[in-house]
Amino acid sequence: MIIALYILSAYFIGSMSWSVWIGKWFYKTDVRDFGSGNAGATNTYRVLGSQAGTAVLILDALKGFVAVKLVSLSPLYADKVSILLLVGFIAVLGHLFPIFADFRGGKGIATLLGVVIALHSGAALMAMGVFIASLLITRIVSVSSMTAAMSLPFWLIYRFQEPSQVLIIFSFAIALLVVITHRKNLRRLLRGEESKVNFQRKNRHEH
Repeated sequence: MIIALYILSAYFIGSMSWSVWIGKWFYKTDVRDFGSGNAGATNTYRVLGSQAGTAVLILDALKGFVAVKLVSLSPLYADKVSILLLVGFIAVLGHLFPIFADFRGGKGIATLLGVVIALHSGAALMAMGVFIASLLITRIVSVSSMTAAMSLPFWLIYRFQEPSQVLIIFSFAIALLVVITHRKNLRRLLRGEESKVNFQRKNRHEH
């Protein structure tokens, strides 16, 4: 019963669609109607600017982090990696199919990041470093997200010698999930049509 409550809470936390809410509250805009149509940090940055995009990135990551940490605070489940992973997965599922936003969510990358930070902050920081390095080189968010996700198992196995096989398997699942959710981006990459980040772009609201 307690686990069921944690799972339900994780789904509702994951369903908090900050990109949609911030867009509607402060910009009178539904970000899903512009850009890539995704309710995530990258499309929020593209449609509403850097301030809104950064806020959504942090808030979406917090969803995964909080969902897992709520369970880890319980002495009954603090060391149950499989339960923590399940709750984290449900939070990501909530982001992908949010009940508060007509089940039209984003790709779940930021929420996944929050889950990984809660489970293994060291590996998460390493993966974030890979993301930043890749973004500076390629200026393509999708490539950087996939590269960072695929580096996660490497850090867990070779840098931290993670003893939990469940966590390692989960890291491979994350890498696969991120690639699957970026199918459209991969097709655009093959056509040479994937958009790049303009680091000189001013913070502005444009469609």
